[in-house]
Amino acid sequence: MTNLSPAAQTVLEAHDIGFSTPAICLAEALRALADQLVPEEPAPTGMRASVEMYTIPENQRRQRQETRSRILSIANELDNQ
Repeated sequence: MTNLSPAAQTVLEAHDIGFSTPAICLAEALRALADQLVPEEPAPTGMRASVEMYTIPENQRRQRQETRSRILSIANELDNQ
C-alpha cells in the first residue's frame, strides 16, 4: 500500500474502527473528513446588524462552518439508520 497523507490516514482509520454496520463506519469517516477539511473555528466576536455587514474573512468562515455542518449532518443521519 502506498503512503497516505496524514489527512487521508485519519479518515481511513476512522472508517476502520470496527463498527458493525457500514453506515456507522461511513459516519465516522465523514466526521474525520470534516475535521481534516473544515476544522471547527470559534465564532467571531462582536455583533453585526446583518449578514451583509460581515467582512470577507467572516463570510468565508461562515461558509466553511456551514460546509462542516452539512458534512456532519450526513454523518448524524447515517448514525440514525
